[in-house]
Amino acid sequence: MESVNETTQLTAKEQADLKNKRLGLKLLWLVAGSLLFAFALVPLYDVLCTLTGLNGKTSNTAAVLAKAKVDNTRWVNVQFTSNVMPGLGWNFYPKQPNVKLHPGQIETVIFIAKNITNEVVVGQAVPSVTPGIASANLKKIECFCFVKQSLNPGEEKEMPLRFFVSPDLPKDVSDMTLSYSFFPAVKDN
Repeated sequence: MESVNETTQLTAKEQADLKNKRLGLKLLWLVAGSLLFAFALVPLYDVLCTLTGLNGKTSNTAAVLAKAKVDNTRWVNVQFTSNVMPGLGWNFYPKQPNVKLHPGQIETVIFIAKNITNEVVVGQAVPSVTPGIASANLKKIECFCFVKQSLNPGEEKEMPLRFFVSPDLPKDVSDMTLSYSFFPAVKDN
């Protein structure tokens, strides 16, 4: 009987080795889970931004445009601002500082960009809409922010923004600001 107990019982070293193996497997699962989460984070953030309008990301589908009706009973004032981040070497500004429109009415606004350097410069615009509740109701149909923009030395370019404000915009919101920040584009490898 004693010999059976001795073979089923593990020595202290064997118990420690078994615990270490279990800990190693748990840590391996933690690392694998963290890597999966890291890869899933960008698409999840993209979905969150699209649903909430966070970070100026708005829906730009044709289906949204097709069901939008113009609300002639009220006006919305949309102001435009622009920033150029250090290192870009551009002048960038809206041709008109604001536009007054009815929700559902399609409007086109022109932004001007000029490369003030002696080399080709590529930039990417990032939009931001305030107040936050209004961002989900700004629908861009055409925007220079959808793709990287390249300007030759001294080149000046008109960049259109075609958009509308959804009639679903809460009635108490009559002013909104659409701001674009132009960043140097990350080079593709």
